[in-house]
Amino acid sequence: MSDKELQNTWAVVTGGSRGIGRAIALELAERGANVAIIYLEHHQAAEQTLADLKAKGVQAEKYQVDVGNFEAVQKAFAQIIETHGRVDILVNCAGINRDKSFGNLSPDLWAQVIQTNLGGAYNCSKAIWDHMKANKYGRIVSISSIIGQTGNFGQANYAASKAGLLGLTKSLAQEGARSGITVNAICPGFIDTDMVRSIPAEILEKILAKIPAQRLGQPEEVARAVAFLVSPGSAYITGHALNVNGGLYM
Repeated sequence: MSDKELQNTWAVVTGGSRGIGRAIALELAERGANVAIIYLEHHQAAEQTLADLKAKGVQAEKYQVDVGNFEAVQKAFAQIIETHGRVDILVNCAGINRDKSFGNLSPDLWAQVIQTNLGGAYNCSKAIWDHMKANKYGRIVSISSIIGQTGNFGQANYAASKAGLLGLTKSLAQEGARSGITVNAICPGFIDTDMVRSIPAEILEKILAKIPAQRLGQPEEVARAVAFLVSPGSAYITGHALNVNGGLYM
């Protein structure tokens, strides 16, 4: 991949203020893309990410939007397209977890996670789909998870949402291919983020012992995988789920 191969493109990264989403936004900007980040709660982090993006010499914007709200998402994307005339790249990274054993998993906690993690990807992809088809070009990457592949105790809602992203990815890949739209997913393993660091130390130690690479992944390693999939040279890769997990699941 060339250093500035994404120059003059516009990318939207949901969940772009912190963690993996922030790393993705910065990596795309490093390769020349203009970036709009979508976030919900962390205002200070969003401001810092916005400043760091602009420091790379690209255009950057932030939008406070609940990705689970269809109307709000439609409005935000319409504004981005009206202002800049195009969106070339969408990265669905916004996600939450509300972990409970299934016996204690309330309908509300189920719905929250499904609506944000899976519904958010639907809402954002829907908002941009016709635009990308009209332009005969688009790159969509959704951040799934190793948990969507393996399941996990106490994470039925999270696992279902992330597994759902894989089905959504494969279906949209088939529908978008003739219009020059590629749709892929990335399945990170245990990445060094606030979410993973919140795991109790004794449990995290056991997880690390099972990872062949013997360490947590870094957000930047996921970001580089995204940059590869959205690059012009990856036009023949679609419907793929790329594992970034240190060998934990193969």
